[in-house]
Amino acid sequence: MNEKKSYRASILQRWSISAAELTELVDNNPSLRGIMLGYVAEFHLIKTLTSVCPAIKDMGKSDDHSRANKGDRIIKYRGIEIKVESKSLQTNSIQQLFDEKTGKKIWTGKTQVDASDRRTVRFPNGTTLETTCLKCGEFDLLAVNCFEFEKRWHFAFAKNSDLPHSTYKKYSTYQRKHLLATLVPVTWPPQPPFYSDPIVVLKSIIKERR
Repeated sequence: MNEKKSYRASILQRWSISAAELTELVDNNPSLRGIMLGYVAEFHLIKTLTSVCPAIKDMGKSDDHSRANKGDRIIKYRGIEIKVESKSLQTNSIQQLFDEKTGKKIWTGKTQVDASDRRTVRFPNGTTLETTCLKCGEFDLLAVNCFEFEKRWHFAFAKNSDLPHSTYKKYSTYQRKHLLATLVPVTWPPQPPFYSDPIVVLKSIIKERR
């Protein structure tokens, strides 16, 4: 009985810590905050996707430690499995600017779209490279949580094939053609290649597949 109660207890109860104490720990430890925010973002991402379209099915997580299989989540839409890469904004990149064209304020920032560590990637011509860059096509849908813009959960979505490529001068033209940029600008409201409506992007992905 005690084991059953312990299992149902909140993490605060299990760790004998208050909400205020956990908040202080998160605020004082950026690395802890980053890890927690990433997983909380995935939770809200799936809620967002399935609420926008009940036909979207969450197929679960990819292996966090897999260097070959990128994509944080896998969803199924119209019978097709789609790899979703979930990323966050870099806090120190966030600004609020005035858009003279629209006469409105916009948020700008950057998201880091790369692997957590260096690994060997193989290109279509058989050559390899040690890099943290993600290859074009390693996942299908990029979902950037824009929580830091307005302190609410909303996402900017983009196709992998629409993302900018690496411009790193030490890589060859061929390598840059097959590697994504590690820093990608994001705005709110979103501007192409990003969209707030995931269905727009998902339909485009499916159209490319067919």
